[in-house]
Amino acid sequence: MADEWKAPAAGDADDRSWRLLEKAVLASVQEQRRSRRWGIFFKVLTFLYLFIALALFSPAFDLKKSAARSGNHTALVEVRGMIADQEAASADNIVTSLRAAFEDPKTKGVILRINSPGGSPVQSGYIYDEIRRLREEHKDIKVYAVITDLGASGAYYIASAADEIYADKASLVGSIGVTAASFGFVDVMNKVGVERRVYTSGEHKAFLDPFQPQKEDETRFWQGVLDTTHQQFIDSVKKGRGDRLKTEGHPELFSGLVWSGEQALQLGLVDRLGNSSYVAREVIGEKDIVDYTVQDSPFDRFAKRLGASIAEHAALWMGFQGPTLR
Repeated sequence: MADEWKAPAAGDADDRSWRLLEKAVLASVQEQRRSRRWGIFFKVLTFLYLFIALALFSPAFDLKKSAARSGNHTALVEVRGMIADQEAASADNIVTSLRAAFEDPKTKGVILRINSPGGSPVQSGYIYDEIRRLREEHKDIKVYAVITDLGASGAYYIASAADEIYADKASLVGSIGVTAASFGFVDVMNKVGVERRVYTSGEHKAFLDPFQPQKEDETRFWQGVLDTTHQQFIDSVKKGRGDRLKTEGHPELFSGLVWSGEQALQLGLVDRLGNSSYVAREVIGEKDIVDYTVQDSPFDRFAKRLGASIAEHAALWMGFQGPTLR
């Protein structure tokens, strides 16, 4: 007859329970240790990344630029993109770069390399005035504007302050004019049955509101503002370019049209065809180029994007940004 099954003793059951509990506790401790090690690893990795990023974008680590400045050189300042406050081509950035270039005793000439559609007349005017001031203060250093793809509107405003302007034969140059754009939503609101309510103190405080019908007197007033800004633009270009402009027989010169570099040369908008390397080597006589352009660190660019105001985005959405040189 087979042996009968016997229930395990109470002591054996307790031993197995304790062993299972011990294994569970050990596994939990090992998991916590593993998690802690990974946490420390990622924290160290983040610290190293931040340290390297700060080092790479710190002027103290810009060894190449420092070495280049030890000898005579051509200074380069980039005017790239929209000319506006808080942009890379803001007046603060460009003026800071220009002052640094002029104040370096090893600078033998300054190149403004331009690739911009224009922008704010105020920002462009600040830069224009500063170029002329620096030229007067440092008479032995000349400024050469070099237009690459595009030097239009406010960008050409800036270029006209230089001693000479160079461009490629296919560059787009000119666009001496002023524009301000908006939208009209009155008919749309009437169709969907939306009523616009605006409360103001001042008869014309809400003028140019895209949700209200235009008023003839306000339209005339705004056109006068644009015409005044346009005339300021024209006067500055004439002052900068002087007799080199072929104004006779070319009434369209200040109409807002844009020309190729080859056409601009014939109109006196540019002096010669050539690029930055050519100007540095053949005109200034110093082929070594040192870039003085103020550069935002990635952290600054990220902060600026985060700091964009709701009001600014609302203005862009409605299509009204104030006068723009074009």
